[in-house]
Amino acid sequence: MGAGVDNGAPRPAPPPRPPHPPGIPHGAPPAYGPHPGQPFAPPAPSAQGIARRAANAGKAARAAVAAGICLVLGVGLLTGALIGHWVDNPAEAQTGSDVAARAFTEARSAWHSAPVDSLFPPTVKGTDAGPGGADRTWTRVGVAPDGGCAGAFDPPLATALAPLGCARLLRATYTDATSSDVTTVGILVTTADPAATAAFSTHWTASHLGDRTDALPRPVAFPGTDAAGFGAAQRASWTVNVSATLPLVVYAVSGFADGRSVDAPQPAAAATVRGATTVPAQSGLGDDAAGLAQAIAGRYAAAVPDALDPGPTPAGQGAP
Repeated sequence: MGAGVDNGAPRPAPPPRPPHPPGIPHGAPPAYGPHPGQPFAPPAPSAQGIARRAANAGKAARAAVAAGICLVLGVGLLTGALIGHWVDNPAEAQTGSDVAARAFTEARSAWHSAPVDSLFPPTVKGTDAGPGGADRTWTRVGVAPDGGCAGAFDPPLATALAPLGCARLLRATYTDATSSDVTTVGILVTTADPAATAAFSTHWTASHLGDRTDALPRPVAFPGTDAAGFGAAQRASWTVNVSATLPLVVYAVSGFADGRSVDAPQPAAAATVRGATTVPAQSGLGDDAAGLAQAIAGRYAAAVPDALDPGPTPAGQGAP
């Protein structure tokens, strides 16, 4: 009879299923190596194995540095190139601490070789970066000369950031697609060492120092542009993000392009809360500050792999 038709004849019993390994849920993909409950005696470590473990430690450290950038700076635009470069191009002899130290050092000098347009692109797009998850586009109206930090912050903020030191300050100002909002974004490259940086970042976050309304970054105005009247009185929202793993402080401060003053500026963290009804929230100025700080932090972080490039793989050594 045709296939799939039951003719009443008894069917052979299916072969017994092998026992399911303990500790592995049904339907889970198979794991490499021995299953739980099947111990084995590992061979004595070889020189090649020791080198491989050192490389793996370096990969873990690279991932930790990248994760630190994302968590502390809020870098949504940090591309896979940063993590991929570090993971796929390990220096085999480096330990985890070696990699973290190298990343820290190279991040401090990355701005020297990075073109201005790579750090502060003429146009920045922010997916879901506006109120209600709307996309946002910002156009650069000017880039300030790199220099020191004098006059860049309100005195209380300058005092608060002083322990980190100031190696270089990079700043640019952007306007939104409607030319109604303006935002200055800055990258402060610090002089503090890794231990001091990590400790300061923890203190900064725990103390909510970035929320003080008397301690804002100062904007950079550019005559003849939408930001011509962007001064201290026009500041509406801001964010100041201190990295725990790199010598960087990334900040942004936003206001209205028509020069109107704002009586009650609000930190971006509060102005971007769903349902907020303040002027900075309703106008999207909190989203501008948060979105541009995130985007520009990602641009700087993406410049680090070029500085960290260990060079071509030596002859005779395959790709990792």
